[in-house]
Amino acid sequence: MLRFILPVYYYANYFFLPFVYGICCVSIIYISCIAIRQTDLKKIIAYSSIAHMSFVVMGLFSCNLEGLQGSVFLMISHGVVSAALFLCIGILYERKGTRNILYLKNLCNEMPVLSFFFFIFILANIGFPLTSGFVGEFIIINSVGIISIPVAIFLSFSTILTAIYSL
Repeated sequence: MLRFILPVYYYANYFFLPFVYGICCVSIIYISCIAIRQTDLKKIIAYSSIAHMSFVVMGLFSCNLEGLQGSVFLMISHGVVSAALFLCIGILYERKGTRNILYLKNLCNEMPVLSFFFFIFILANIGFPLTSGFVGEFIIINSVGIISIPVAIFLSFSTILTAIYSL
């Protein structure tokens, strides 16, 4: 998309911009609502990946350099953070035998080092300040705000939904 679609179909990007933003906003809300209802940790991280890729698409279609840079940064950050979260969940599954949130209580006392790293990666997944996820999301929200302020406000409030299903 970054190499072929955006440079070749530059004017089509402007034409389909409201359509793409609408689809991305709906997908962020829908996927966040699905992720809130999940009890399996692996599914929660998988659904959060879909929501983050909607952020990336909004940054790509913002038609400015900031949006492209934010999208690339968020893709790299998401790749590292999601892989680390899946690794932590794999370790939890090996030790506990389940990925269900309801059965994973008292992890701080049983596995303090894993709990610490899992918490740090969850904060990066949320987009908490001073993490790599925050930088990409912040740049994308700023670049989308140049084109549409209501969509940028929606994106900034959608991070609250991300915090709800991540914590």
